[in-house]
Amino acid sequence: MQNQESAYPAFVASMSPEALRREFLVTELFQPGAANLRWWETDRTVVGGICPTTAPLTLPNPAELRATNFFERREAGLLNIGGPGIVAVDGKEYRLERCDALYVGRGAHAPVTFRSVDPAKPARFYLLSYPAHTEYPVCHISFASIEGNRLGSAATANDRTIRRLIHPGTCKTCQLVMGVTTLATGSVWNTMPAHTHSRRCEVYLYFDIPADQAVFHFMGRPQETRHLVVRDGEIALSPLWSIHSGVGTASYSFCWGMGGENQDYGDMDPAPIATLR
Repeated sequence: MQNQESAYPAFVASMSPEALRREFLVTELFQPGAANLRWWETDRTVVGGICPTTAPLTLPNPAELRATNFFERREAGLLNIGGPGIVAVDGKEYRLERCDALYVGRGAHAPVTFRSVDPAKPARFYLLSYPAHTEYPVCHISFASIEGNRLGSAATANDRTIRRLIHPGTCKTCQLVMGVTTLATGSVWNTMPAHTHSRRCEVYLYFDIPADQAVFHFMGRPQETRHLVVRDGEIALSPLWSIHSGVGTASYSFCWGMGGENQDYGDMDPAPIATLR
């Protein structure tokens, strides 16, 4: 099958650093006492940051979705990267400890609400959503219950543990998969060697980055790489033709999430280090 490629990847190779940031970096999503959503046209992705403090917050239903409620035609994964919090869906409450995940399927009814157990240690809920064609039940995944896979080594500065939280092995979804990768102390590289996967896009939420440190996220086609400087709580958007890899000035964690044509974690096209430019 011949690929009728758009001109966009070639155009990206000539963009200025600031233009790249406007296009592929989501900032200021997590604001105390607010629920913020952003739309990305690739795979009709919605990302969100919901940060309840002293009062609960309700998930908005933006007019742009043209829906009776947020979950009329969508599914979403939630990850708590803050203090303990509670999400209420269809009258049932789910307590999410730090790095716990919650899958909410199509057909969930409004309102979906969020609150912090202790306002002095507020929850920070990250939302990643894609269109869904059928309904699956709500599923709570405890971070502590997922053993994780350890990859890389200290010798190559990429000793890391990958935990697949929202995934066919834990719960049924239409197209969403989501997990967390944690770098060991002293390791800074993620997903290297890099890869692309043309059957789905990927979204990286970087967190646990110290305030005085940063991650250099690499993107672009393998032979035309670019980079974004990413701070704590910021999101790098990765189109299907782009690699997604990073190196930090200190250890960090990130949430990877995907939506698209399949849910096969191993479906990727390698970009060996020797071929990168």
